[in-house]
Amino acid sequence: MSKSRILAFSGSARRESINQKLVAAAADIARDKGANVTLIDLADFPLPLFNQDDEAEHGEPEKARELKAIFVEHDCLLVASPEYNGLMTPLLKNTLDWLSRKAGDEPSMIAYRGKTAALLATSWGRLGGLRGLVHTRALFNNLGVLTLPKQAAIGSAAEAFDADGKLVRDADIRLVETVVDELIRTGRAVADD
Repeated sequence: MSKSRILAFSGSARRESINQKLVAAAADIARDKGANVTLIDLADFPLPLFNQDDEAEHGEPEKARELKAIFVEHDCLLVASPEYNGLMTPLLKNTLDWLSRKAGDEPSMIAYRGKTAALLATSWGRLGGLRGLVHTRALFNNLGVLTLPKQAAIGSAAEAFDADGKLVRDADIRLVETVVDELIRTGRAVADD
């Protein structure tokens, strides 16, 4: 049975992002379960606001090419994203838009082909970013990504993490483990296909 290759990232570029802490904690859980995980920070892949005129004039940005290649190398996506006014972050939407673009003679939607995604969110409020996950799920589905039904929305983030960014509440840990388990199981099936 093959190991699934999981790409983990958050939809936030803030230095102290609680969603980056959440995806890092989930990545650690996945590694402990034997998954091959690559954790990235979208701040390392700055992209201009997507504009077709700029794309036609300048082509695909180098950082988009780099990130697209990383996506192609992985079977699964583990994504934690804050919600901004009930929606996904502009950073996440812009990144996913850039990666959806066909460059040269590459196959259409190459970054998303055969991918499975699991979604996470955390926030200071009680809903834990749940409203934004609805729209994040819809976008991934539109991109052809199998988005797993299990998800984790961790509310009251001030009490959810310790000083080292680790999850501390047993219920939160179990919830994230459930999501990670489903991603690993589904990812293995895809990798073995």
